[in-house]
Amino acid sequence: MREATIKRNTFETKIKLSLDLDKQEPVEIKTGVGFFDHMLILFARHSRISLIIDVDGDLEVDSHHTVEDVGIVLGQAIKEALGDKAGINRYGTSFVPMDETLGMASLDLSGRSFLVFDAVFDNPKLGSFDTELAEEFFQALAFNLQMNLHLKILHGKNTHHKIESLFKAAGRAIREAITINPEIKGVNSTKGVL
Repeated sequence: MREATIKRNTFETKIKLSLDLDKQEPVEIKTGVGFFDHMLILFARHSRISLIIDVDGDLEVDSHHTVEDVGIVLGQAIKEALGDKAGINRYGTSFVPMDETLGMASLDLSGRSFLVFDAVFDNPKLGSFDTELAEEFFQALAFNLQMNLHLKILHGKNTHHKIESLFKAAGRAIREAITINPEIKGVNSTKGVL
């Protein structure tokens, strides 16, 4: 069973997150940040995982702690659900068009953390979501999942489209990487561990 439930309580956020890498339902997201909820639903649908997130965050300050802490907990939960990573593809890459925008995600579930984020957003805010928090979310996700994650907007204008293409591409790349491949014996590494 590739699933995990994590509760994380701090003075800034209280998060309960459950996921199952091998089921697609349910997907229920409640962070209090509408645009972020929308992006997490897209991420879950495109990675084809069941994802339940309930957050009580200090939104009276802003949405930074909520967004970053969800990235932390989501990364920890996927890492826990993957266990020893035996049989998974390990790598995933996806290009996602969104009208005038083309976004790319490429990742390696290597056990080493790194983020390359190549995107510029002209609109600083979408609803109550500060667009610079997209990078903060993916930074927290990459470092807590211990993956190399490369995200790039190849072209585009609309900020909503750019961020949406990155969340969709990241979800699709995660799905490719976590898929169990019967041709892979043990872990997909010459080191014998990931």
